[in-house]
Amino acid sequence: MELAVISDTHIPSRARRIPDPFRERIRAADHVLHAGDFDSESAFADVQDLAPELTAVAGNTDPPIGLPERVTAEFGGVTFVVLHGTGSKRDWADRVGTIVREAADEPRVGIAGHTHRVFDRTVGGVRVLNPGSATGAAPADRATMLTVEALDGEVDVTVHEA
Repeated sequence: MELAVISDTHIPSRARRIPDPFRERIRAADHVLHAGDFDSESAFADVQDLAPELTAVAGNTDPPIGLPERVTAEFGGVTFVVLHGTGSKRDWADRVGTIVREAADEPRVGIAGHTHRVFDRTVGGVRVLNPGSATGAAPADRATMLTVEALDGEVDVTVHEA
């Protein structure tokens, strides 16, 4: 199962659209996880149109479009907990790790955004992933996303830049 993992698109406030190479990866994925901050209903609709299947959460800049704050889903024998990670950037990794640990049994992976910085580390026994900003929205210095291959309880993560 190949997952496209994106976050912090911030369209239209900080960017015009998701870069074409990322749009292609999103279309090609089996499922897309978006960790919030679409920034508009039209950006959410665009990702919905691109994604074969979409799991998405609300970020701190999203309008009220009915997205949950956290979603737990299983892909390839791995439990993914998707959230935005809103709050202080200083303790972001610990906060996300704690939320994921409380929400799911192992094997588990936390997907969160908010910082606009790529992150892939184990925090308190939880693998925490942040795809950065899919549009390179400030404070990011480039557009990034992740693809995650989930199979038999294991994950293989690749960072992509546009």
